[in-house]
Amino acid sequence: MPLSICGRCSCSLGCADVPFLTSYSLPHLDTEDASETDLAKHEEEDFVEMKEQMYQDKLASLKRQLQQLQEGTLQEYQKRMKKLDQQYKERIRNAELFLQLETDQVEKNYVKEKKAAAKEFEDKKIELKENLIAELEEKKKMIENEKLTMELTGDSMELNYLLTDEQIMEDLRTLNKHLPATPAESPAQRFEARIEDGKLYYDKRWYHKSQAIYLESKENTKISCVISSVGANEIWVRKTSDSTKMRIYLGQLQRGVFVIRRRSAA
Repeated sequence: MPLSICGRCSCSLGCADVPFLTSYSLPHLDTEDASETDLAKHEEEDFVEMKEQMYQDKLASLKRQLQQLQEGTLQEYQKRMKKLDQQYKERIRNAELFLQLETDQVEKNYVKEKKAAAKEFEDKKIELKENLIAELEEKKKMIENEKLTMELTGDSMELNYLLTDEQIMEDLRTLNKHLPATPAESPAQRFEARIEDGKLYYDKRWYHKSQAIYLESKENTKISCVISSVGANEIWVRKTSDSTKMRIYLGQLQRGVFVIRRRSAA
């Protein structure tokens, strides 16, 4: 702090009886204060400079790291790249394992489906063959039944042949010798006879194919027959005695040349 100097004796202690003191700062003390200010200012400048230097150092470090990053030599980059590479390889390996597992499973499913398809194909072939055999057997039975029916009704082509009117009359005369005579209708009598929808309408009755009848002639012959077919203007009958066939025209039925009577099929 500044020292007080006596105004009278110029002593450095100060006089007690001196009514007042003249105070002033010593020149060398002002210089000390100025030095402290300069020191503080210098320190502040040093601090700013230090901060600037730290900023420049950090900036330079960042630039250097950026350059290394671009060149691929940055240590942190290499470290992280190594980790990414490991993760990538691990993922690829897992994907390959998954692919292999899936491929194996698909292959197994393919083999399984192929075997199942082959088995189903063989089963279908067997089923188709069995169905066709069954159908053919059924058709065979139908044909055999038809053949039996034809044999029973005289429709067999092996027994089918045509007779002339003379042969028919000769057969009737021959049969007449062995059958009891029954009175025939008067030759002059007319009978209603027509064919509709494959059936014969005769003497107020309908006759159809396979129906058992008696065929009588004006010579009083009586033949046991079966109607084998009904045509447009005639009918065919089969004799039960020898399975020969005869053709009877509507005109002959209408004139009474032949007379049809129903009989029991038995």
